[in-house]
Amino acid sequence: MNILMIARSTLYTSPGGDTTQLEMTAKYLRLLGVTVEIALAHEQVDYTRYDLIHFFNLIRPDDILPHIKSEVPFVVSTIFADFSEFDKNARNGLSGLLFRLLTRGQIEYLKVIARYLVKGDKIKSSYFLLHGQDKAIKFILARCSVLLPNSHSEYRRLCNFSGMEHPYQKVVNAIDPQVFNAAVDENPGFKNHVLCVGRIEGLKNQLNLVKAMIDTAIPLTIIGKPALNQRAYYAECRKLAATVPHIRFIDHVDHKELVRIYKAAKVHVLPSWFETTGLSSLEAAAMGCNIVITKKGDTEEYFRDLAYYCEPDDVQSIRHAVLKAYEAPRSSLLQNHIQQSYTWEQAARQTLEAYKAVL
Repeated sequence: MNILMIARSTLYTSPGGDTTQLEMTAKYLRLLGVTVEIALAHEQVDYTRYDLIHFFNLIRPDDILPHIKSEVPFVVSTIFADFSEFDKNARNGLSGLLFRLLTRGQIEYLKVIARYLVKGDKIKSSYFLLHGQDKAIKFILARCSVLLPNSHSEYRRLCNFSGMEHPYQKVVNAIDPQVFNAAVDENPGFKNHVLCVGRIEGLKNQLNLVKAMIDTAIPLTIIGKPALNQRAYYAECRKLAATVPHIRFIDHVDHKELVRIYKAAKVHVLPSWFETTGLSSLEAAAMGCNIVITKKGDTEEYFRDLAYYCEPDDVQSIRHAVLKAYEAPRSSLLQNHIQQSYTWEQAARQTLEAYKAVL
């Protein structure tokens, strides 16, 4: 079975959760005997070499449309996020004012145009340019063999968007137990810290987290690099945190060191405006951290009643949830739930099941 995975052109220059999802799915599919190659959306492809194409990120249809003209069947890991609440209610500047007047599809269409004008990102599909975001997504949905959402709630969001049902296979977001396991030694420098791991941007909401923690004595460590277009937001976070000694930022930590930090920490918080699941929350939970997240997205399907929930636009809500999680004893219930239910091997097996159904 020869599979081609295709993802956005910036998959490696601006890595995110989809980068991890693609790489780990490919790794474990190969261990199951599947031949997997990876291409970026702007690259030329000889489609005749493959039995099936696997796309990632339905909300970037311009990356998918040029590659579905062949007779090769395809599936999509949808990662169907909805950033419109953040765009309309919390985004600053001129774009924030403009986005309040637009629909979700219009906002995403303008983001593509902006990336073309500001960053030089190529627009790859005339269909997308002429018909817009929503029609482009529905065009892909009508031709896709099977959708691969990370949760049933993500699938329901897709159906509400398209107005119809589609063949689908839930494929979990996950952790790698070869990396995130109890055998590692903890890093004592992060003992009982509160952590926030992820790209630093308004959507992830680190500024409100700093505001929530600034007048406590609890050590907060924020690990991540700023998004390319979020330098001003990052500077604002750093400026506010500089007024106290117990909040610090670390640009990057490799996974082997990160797992030692997770093991030492007490709480991981991701007060995002939207998460399909939140990979860093899964990883931290697998290492025994108490978890603070929001209900914006699909997090409840994964974390159930085993996490502490907050509202992203309410600093006091974030503070209350973090303090509650910090004061609570560590519970093995969530840790065991993640380790047993959400591994990349399971995700690969679910993906392979979908491939076989198509072929």
